[in-house]
Amino acid sequence: MENKRVPEISGTVLRAPIVWFMASAAALATASVYLLHPAVAEVAGSLDTSAAAIGTALAFGPIGYLAGLVLLVPLVDRFAPRTVVAAQFAALAVASAAGAIAGSVWVLGTAVGVVGAGSAVGAQLSSVAGRFAGSHRQATVLGIVTAGISAGILAGRIVGGWLTEVIGWRAMLVVFAVPCIAVAAIAYSVLPAVRGGARAGYLDTVRGIPGLFARFAALRWAAARGALWFFAFCAIWAGLAVALSQPPYSYSPERIGLYACAGLAGVVATRIAGSWTDRVGARKVILVGLALAFASTVVLAVALSNTVVTLVCLGLFDAGLFAAQVANQSTVLAIDSSAPARFNSAYMSVYFVGGSLGTAFGASAVGWFGWSGLVAAAAGATAAAGMVALADRTRGEAGGSGSVGGHDAAARVAAARVER
Repeated sequence: MENKRVPEISGTVLRAPIVWFMASAAALATASVYLLHPAVAEVAGSLDTSAAAIGTALAFGPIGYLAGLVLLVPLVDRFAPRTVVAAQFAALAVASAAGAIAGSVWVLGTAVGVVGAGSAVGAQLSSVAGRFAGSHRQATVLGIVTAGISAGILAGRIVGGWLTEVIGWRAMLVVFAVPCIAVAAIAYSVLPAVRGGARAGYLDTVRGIPGLFARFAALRWAAARGALWFFAFCAIWAGLAVALSQPPYSYSPERIGLYACAGLAGVVATRIAGSWTDRVGARKVILVGLALAFASTVVLAVALSNTVVTLVCLGLFDAGLFAAQVANQSTVLAIDSSAPARFNSAYMSVYFVGGSLGTAFGASAVGWFGWSGLVAAAAGATAAAGMVALADRTRGEAGGSGSVGGHDAAARVAAARVER
């Protein structure tokens, strides 16, 4: 197994301003997937079609994102991050502009799919953090970048809805293309120019991603618990929108959208969780985060009629799961610090599938089991993730972002020990 660390430059390249730029870039890329979500009715009216048809077009975003995770994220193991990231932001700008002039649902859907694939640059930037951050601050840097991704999820819907109301959805997409071009130029100037250390060919790398699960027990455990809690996360948020839109609440879409502000707690948690992971190890952060999320679901099941309590619990739920995600992902990136993107690609693909299933389940489960039944299912998935974390003995407290010491040597020993 190849596990050569990038030369010492890796510990000094990611200075604080660059890390915060990476977080901002990750936020911008992630937001791109959600810009049109609040504008379904406006887009449908403009294209003289149904909201269901626009919903189908928007579904190409997650499909493109999954494709980007598999096909694009591993590129930073082979090429200089500045080249790959800059190229993807340029593609995001072009795809956004193409969506702005779309005259049919299929053209719009194609543009949304390309945007979805390009938005996987957030996962690429996480991989860059794993590869170039110093061993004692890897999880801290990852937490900052992940906080950007979390902020993008919130900002995409909020900014997209606001700009659509002010200037229309087409102009909104054009406006979005401008910062993408600027970020592409800055990324090319400030991100590392060091080529990746992957030795296998690109196609071999992509074909080999499923095999990583067979070879590395640490990756299997991390993907299993991550998929479980992302299922719970997406189920809660998808089900919440359905529950609040129905009697006895019958809230407007605008009021329901404001509940997303509770997710700000998750943004803060990712930043803090990175530092904690570097100090106390990934396992403790994962278990504390999952315990907090589980306790929040217990209250959520009976508190939907109380807006304040619901918002507090949603904030704690998000904070717990986002903290667990930072710690969990740090153990994945530590498996091979010279070429972490392929492991990140494998992990995020399974993580994303878990979330997609949770979204589909949450939207339907409110009608099947009611809000309390849905929350009980999410609580069960969260508890199962905790049991997986407790059962996982492969790490042995290792991993640059999960070890007690956080040394590269410990990460290499752990990676060798868990390879099957």
